[in-house]
Amino acid sequence: MQVLILAAGYATRLYPLTLNQPKPLLPVAGKPMLEHVLDNLSTIPDLHDIFIVTNNKFAGHFETWAKEYGTHHSSYRIKVINDGSTSDTDKLGAIGDIHFVIQREKLNDDLLVIAGDNLFNRSLEGFAAYGLQKKASVLALYDVGDLESIKKYNSVTTDAEGRITFFEEKPKNPTSTRTGIALYYYPAEIVKLVETYIKEGNNPDQPGRFVQWLYPRVPVYTWDVPGTWFDIGSKETLDEANRIFSKAASK
Repeated sequence: MQVLILAAGYATRLYPLTLNQPKPLLPVAGKPMLEHVLDNLSTIPDLHDIFIVTNNKFAGHFETWAKEYGTHHSSYRIKVINDGSTSDTDKLGAIGDIHFVIQREKLNDDLLVIAGDNLFNRSLEGFAAYGLQKKASVLALYDVGDLESIKKYNSVTTDAEGRITFFEEKPKNPTSTRTGIALYYYPAEIVKLVETYIKEGNNPDQPGRFVQWLYPRVPVYTWDVPGTWFDIGSKETLDEANRIFSKAASK
Protein backbone atom coordinates (compact mmCIF):
# COMPACT_ATOMS: atom_id res chain seq x y z
CA MET A 1 0.00 0.00 0.00
CA GLN A 2 1.13 3.53 -0.79
CA VAL A 3 0.18 6.78 0.95
CA LEU A 4 -0.28 10.20 -0.59
CA ILE A 5 -0.32 13.16 1.80
CA LEU A 6 -1.90 16.34 0.45
CA ALA A 7 0.19 19.33 1.53
CA ALA A 8 0.13 21.77 -1.39
CA GLY A 9 -2.11 24.44 0.11
CA TYR A 10 -1.01 27.93 1.14
CA ALA A 11 -3.17 28.21 4.29
CA THR A 12 -3.72 31.95 3.92
CA ARG A 13 -6.34 31.89 6.69
CA LEU A 14 -3.56 31.12 9.15
CA TYR A 15 -1.33 34.05 8.19
CA PRO A 16 1.12 35.10 9.56
CA LEU A 17 1.81 31.60 10.97
CA THR A 18 1.89 30.08 7.49
CA LEU A 19 3.43 32.96 5.59
CA ASN A 20 6.82 31.23 5.62
CA GLN A 21 5.93 27.82 7.03
CA PRO A 22 3.62 25.14 5.55
CA LYS A 23 0.62 24.34 7.71
CA PRO A 24 1.40 20.59 8.12
CA LEU A 25 4.76 21.51 9.68
CA LEU A 26 3.27 23.82 12.30
CA PRO A 27 3.83 22.37 15.79
CA VAL A 28 1.05 20.65 17.71
CA ALA A 29 1.93 19.40 21.18
CA GLY A 30 5.62 19.89 20.49
CA LYS A 31 6.01 18.33 17.05
CA PRO A 32 4.87 19.06 13.47
CA MET A 33 1.26 18.05 12.86
CA LEU A 34 2.49 15.97 9.91
CA GLU A 35 4.30 13.72 12.36
CA HIS A 36 1.05 13.09 14.21
CA VAL A 37 -0.41 11.98 10.87
CA LEU A 38 2.52 9.61 10.28
CA ASP A 39 2.25 8.25 13.84
CA ASN A 40 -1.32 7.22 13.09
CA LEU A 41 -0.23 5.52 9.86
CA SER A 42 2.73 3.70 11.39
CA THR A 43 0.78 0.60 12.48
CA ILE A 44 -0.55 -0.10 8.98
CA PRO A 45 1.16 -3.25 7.67
CA ASP A 46 2.77 -3.39 4.20
CA LEU A 47 2.95 0.38 3.91
CA HIS A 48 6.04 0.93 1.78
CA ASP A 49 5.90 4.40 0.19
CA ILE A 50 4.73 7.79 1.46
CA PHE A 51 4.47 10.63 -1.03
CA ILE A 52 4.02 14.20 0.17
CA VAL A 53 2.76 16.52 -2.55
CA THR A 54 3.43 20.18 -1.94
CA ASN A 55 4.11 23.39 -3.87
CA ASN A 56 7.16 25.26 -5.09
CA LYS A 57 7.04 27.68 -2.15
CA PHE A 58 7.26 24.98 0.53
CA ALA A 59 8.99 22.03 -1.17
CA GLY A 60 12.32 22.92 0.46
CA HIS A 61 10.71 23.01 3.90
CA PHE A 62 9.37 19.48 3.46
CA GLU A 63 12.66 18.21 2.02
CA THR A 64 14.53 19.51 5.07
CA TRP A 65 11.96 18.02 7.42
CA ALA A 66 11.94 14.64 5.59
CA LYS A 67 15.72 14.36 5.76
CA GLU A 68 15.69 14.90 9.53
CA TYR A 69 12.66 12.68 10.08
CA GLY A 70 14.19 9.90 7.99
CA THR A 71 17.26 9.71 10.23
CA HIS A 72 15.01 8.47 13.05
CA HIS A 73 12.30 6.64 11.08
CA SER A 74 13.50 4.26 8.38
CA SER A 75 10.53 1.88 8.17
CA TYR A 76 9.25 3.43 4.92
CA ARG A 77 10.39 5.67 2.10
CA ILE A 78 9.23 9.29 2.09
CA LYS A 79 9.34 11.25 -1.14
CA VAL A 80 8.46 14.94 -1.47
CA ILE A 81 6.78 15.91 -4.77
CA ASN A 82 6.77 19.54 -5.91
CA ASP A 83 3.67 20.27 -8.02
CA GLY A 84 5.28 23.47 -9.36
CA SER A 85 2.57 25.88 -8.19
CA THR A 86 3.56 29.16 -6.54
CA SER A 87 0.29 30.58 -5.16
CA ASP A 88 -3.46 30.01 -4.89
CA THR A 89 -3.84 31.41 -8.41
CA ASP A 90 -1.97 28.59 -10.16
CA LYS A 91 -2.46 25.68 -7.77
CA LEU A 92 -3.52 22.33 -9.23
CA GLY A 93 -6.20 21.59 -6.64
CA ALA A 94 -6.29 18.50 -4.43
CA ILE A 95 -7.53 16.10 -7.13
CA GLY A 96 -5.18 17.75 -9.60
CA ASP A 97 -2.32 17.01 -7.21
CA ILE A 98 -3.44 13.41 -6.77
CA HIS A 99 -3.49 13.01 -10.54
CA PHE A 100 -0.09 14.71 -10.86
CA VAL A 101 1.55 12.29 -8.42
CA ILE A 102 -0.15 9.22 -9.89
CA GLN A 103 1.15 10.12 -13.35
CA ARG A 104 4.62 11.27 -12.33
CA GLU A 105 5.36 8.38 -9.97
CA LYS A 106 3.41 5.79 -11.99
CA LEU A 107 1.43 4.69 -8.94
CA ASN A 108 -0.17 1.28 -9.45
CA ASP A 109 -0.83 0.03 -5.93
CA ASP A 110 -3.67 0.52 -3.45
CA LEU A 111 -3.56 4.15 -2.33
CA LEU A 112 -4.44 5.82 0.94
CA VAL A 113 -4.93 9.58 0.53
CA ILE A 114 -4.91 11.90 3.53
CA ALA A 115 -4.72 15.66 4.04
CA GLY A 116 -1.59 16.76 5.86
CA ASP A 117 -3.56 19.11 8.10
CA ASN A 118 -5.99 16.48 9.41
CA LEU A 119 -5.27 15.36 12.97
CA PHE A 120 -6.52 12.16 14.60
CA ASN A 121 -5.94 10.91 18.13
CA ARG A 122 -6.37 7.24 17.18
CA SER A 123 -4.50 4.88 14.86
CA LEU A 124 -5.73 4.63 11.27
CA GLU A 125 -4.84 0.95 10.99
CA GLY A 126 -8.53 0.02 11.15
CA PHE A 127 -9.30 2.26 8.19
CA ALA A 128 -6.71 0.61 5.97
CA ALA A 129 -7.80 -2.85 7.13
CA TYR A 130 -11.42 -2.06 6.29
CA GLY A 131 -10.45 -0.95 2.79
CA LEU A 132 -8.53 -4.17 2.22
CA GLN A 133 -11.46 -6.18 3.56
CA LYS A 134 -14.04 -4.49 1.33
CA LYS A 135 -11.74 -4.43 -1.72
CA ALA A 136 -13.47 -1.18 -2.59
CA SER A 137 -13.07 2.56 -2.14
CA VAL A 138 -13.64 3.87 1.38
CA LEU A 139 -14.35 7.37 2.68
CA ALA A 140 -13.78 8.22 6.34
CA LEU A 141 -16.72 9.87 8.13
CA TYR A 142 -16.80 12.03 11.24
CA ASP A 143 -19.76 13.36 13.20
CA VAL A 144 -19.19 17.11 13.58
CA GLY A 145 -22.22 17.44 15.85
CA ASP A 146 -24.32 20.14 14.19
CA LEU A 147 -25.92 20.77 10.81
CA GLU A 148 -24.50 24.27 10.41
CA SER A 149 -20.92 22.95 10.44
CA ILE A 150 -21.79 20.42 7.74
CA LYS A 151 -22.45 23.28 5.28
CA LYS A 152 -18.73 23.95 4.96
CA TYR A 153 -17.94 20.25 4.45
CA ASN A 154 -20.19 17.73 2.70
CA SER A 155 -23.31 15.68 3.31
CA VAL A 156 -23.23 11.88 3.05
CA THR A 157 -26.03 9.30 3.12
CA THR A 158 -25.34 5.55 3.31
CA ASP A 159 -27.32 2.33 3.18
CA ALA A 160 -27.37 -0.32 5.91
CA GLU A 161 -24.02 -1.71 4.74
CA GLY A 162 -22.30 1.67 4.84
CA ARG A 163 -22.25 2.13 1.07
CA ILE A 164 -22.68 5.73 -0.09
CA THR A 165 -26.08 6.43 -1.66
CA PHE A 166 -25.80 10.24 -1.72
CA PHE A 167 -22.92 12.70 -1.52
CA GLU A 168 -23.00 16.49 -1.88
CA GLU A 169 -20.19 19.00 -1.39
CA LYS A 170 -21.06 22.08 0.71
CA PRO A 171 -24.78 21.30 1.03
CA LYS A 172 -27.23 24.15 1.63
CA ASN A 173 -29.74 21.96 3.46
CA PRO A 174 -27.90 19.05 5.14
CA THR A 175 -29.89 16.38 6.96
CA SER A 176 -27.06 14.57 8.76
CA THR A 177 -24.17 15.69 10.98
CA ARG A 178 -21.81 13.02 9.61
CA THR A 179 -19.41 14.32 6.99
CA GLY A 180 -16.76 12.84 4.75
CA ILE A 181 -13.26 14.00 5.64
CA ALA A 182 -9.99 14.06 3.70
CA LEU A 183 -9.10 10.42 4.32
CA TYR A 184 -9.65 8.03 1.42
CA TYR A 185 -8.75 4.47 0.47
CA TYR A 186 -8.62 3.63 -3.23
CA PRO A 187 -7.83 0.15 -4.60
CA ALA A 188 -5.35 0.09 -7.47
CA GLU A 189 -8.05 -0.25 -10.14
CA ILE A 190 -9.81 2.88 -8.82
CA VAL A 191 -6.57 4.89 -8.77
CA LYS A 192 -6.61 4.61 -12.58
CA LEU A 193 -9.99 6.37 -12.71
CA VAL A 194 -8.52 9.64 -11.42
CA GLU A 195 -7.16 10.23 -14.92
CA THR A 196 -10.64 9.68 -16.38
CA TYR A 197 -12.09 12.18 -13.91
CA ILE A 198 -9.52 14.83 -14.87
CA LYS A 199 -9.80 14.20 -18.62
CA GLU A 200 -13.56 14.77 -18.41
CA GLY A 201 -12.83 18.30 -17.20
CA ASN A 202 -14.24 17.84 -13.71
CA ASN A 203 -13.42 20.15 -10.77
CA PRO A 204 -9.81 19.40 -9.70
CA ASP A 205 -10.05 21.11 -6.32
CA GLN A 206 -11.82 19.59 -3.28
CA PRO A 207 -10.88 15.89 -2.99
CA GLY A 208 -14.45 14.95 -2.04
CA ARG A 209 -15.60 15.81 -5.55
CA PHE A 210 -13.90 12.67 -6.83
CA VAL A 211 -16.00 10.64 -4.37
CA GLN A 212 -19.11 12.51 -5.58
CA TRP A 213 -18.23 11.48 -9.16
CA LEU A 214 -17.20 7.94 -8.19
CA TYR A 215 -20.01 6.58 -6.00
CA PRO A 216 -22.67 6.34 -8.76
CA ARG A 217 -20.19 4.32 -10.85
CA VAL A 218 -18.69 1.87 -8.33
CA PRO A 219 -19.34 0.97 -4.68
CA VAL A 220 -17.84 3.45 -2.19
CA TYR A 221 -18.09 2.51 1.48
CA THR A 222 -17.64 4.53 4.66
CA TRP A 223 -15.72 4.12 7.89
CA ASP A 224 -16.48 6.09 11.05
CA VAL A 225 -13.42 7.76 12.56
CA PRO A 226 -12.97 6.85 16.24
CA GLY A 227 -11.84 9.39 18.81
CA THR A 228 -11.22 13.02 17.90
CA TRP A 229 -10.57 14.61 14.52
CA PHE A 230 -9.34 18.13 13.81
CA ASP A 231 -9.41 19.93 10.47
CA ILE A 232 -6.85 22.67 11.14
CA GLY A 233 -8.28 25.59 9.23
CA SER A 234 -7.98 28.45 11.72
CA LYS A 235 -5.91 29.71 14.64
CA GLU A 236 -8.74 28.63 16.95
CA THR A 237 -8.73 24.99 15.81
CA LEU A 238 -4.92 24.95 15.96
CA ASP A 239 -5.02 26.21 19.56
CA GLU A 240 -7.69 23.64 20.46
CA ALA A 241 -5.66 20.82 18.90
CA ASN A 242 -2.60 21.95 20.84
CA ARG A 243 -4.60 21.86 24.06
CA ILE A 244 -6.11 18.42 23.45
CA PHE A 245 -2.93 16.73 22.17
CA SER A 246 -0.73 18.31 24.85
CA LYS A 247 -3.09 17.09 27.53
CA ALA A 248 -3.04 13.57 26.10
CA ALA A 249 0.77 13.60 25.86
CA SER A 250 1.11 14.57 29.51
CA LYS A 251 -0.84 11.55 30.76
